[in-house]
Amino acid sequence: MKKRIFFTGASGKAGKHAAAYLIEQGHRVLNADITQVAQPQLDYLHVDVTDPAQVFSSMSAHMNRDELRERQTPLGYDAVVHFAAIPRILQASDIETYKVNVMGTYNVLEAAVKLGVKKIIFASSETVYGLCFSHDKPAPLSLPIFEEDETRPMDSYAMSKVVNEETAKAFQRRTGIDIYGLRIGNVVEPDEYHLFEGFCKNPEVRLPNAFNYIDARDLGQAVDLCIAKDGLGYEIFNVSNDQNSVDLTTEDIRNKFYPEVPVKRDIGPEECLFSNEKIKKMLGFSPRYDWHKQV
Repeated sequence: MKKRIFFTGASGKAGKHAAAYLIEQGHRVLNADITQVAQPQLDYLHVDVTDPAQVFSSMSAHMNRDELRERQTPLGYDAVVHFAAIPRILQASDIETYKVNVMGTYNVLEAAVKLGVKKIIFASSETVYGLCFSHDKPAPLSLPIFEEDETRPMDSYAMSKVVNEETAKAFQRRTGIDIYGLRIGNVVEPDEYHLFEGFCKNPEVRLPNAFNYIDARDLGQAVDLCIAKDGLGYEIFNVSNDQNSVDLTTEDIRNKFYPEVPVKRDIGPEECLFSNEKIKKMLGFSPRYDWHKQV
């Protein structure tokens, strides 16, 4: 069933591809962002998510002028997808990063709940596991990295994502609606596959990401599957590709970079260490874009 989707941050690196995927599936999508990207069939409203009035007003408005002319009462939204954020540390001050990401998420969740939206998908991050912006040579507590693993934020961005997960959990607990968080891996756009040559020459550069990646178009698939799946309540999903981002076997990676890290279960010879097992089993996620075939 095709949905009406209020999508914050659909102008960003990940958001523009995810929104395009949703449109290809037949959904109607409004991009609520502070910048606009030209994209066929994507409606747009200038919205600063740190302003609760703007969020509430835009989410309760018509999607475009045609709808306004056709009917007096706005149609509302079937789902909210919240990607709008400062995307990493050191793009703004730590205080600004934390404020924008935490209050933006609260404002979007509150408006969606009060306006009766029954499905919310929000962008969390691989950074919650404490690897991406750490010092020296980061290593996970165990392998593979699963959603139930301890979160260990040590910077303003990762802290904001952990807080957002708790905020979403609280809203879900009160309302009983579906709120799903995506711990998104290292996003690769279609024109960035040239980067993998460098990754393979110097695999150590992938330590902050535990060697994972996710094509932005496959991220769109993950969002669409979340929209289609009802009744899970609150859930968190890692989103990554099936394989690692370097031309080493999983055993080679472990022996070279993680010799002291305990292993929870057998790991396939090319299986991504940032596990997507949960989203595959629960939602049927199946990444299409393998870097070996794209390079």
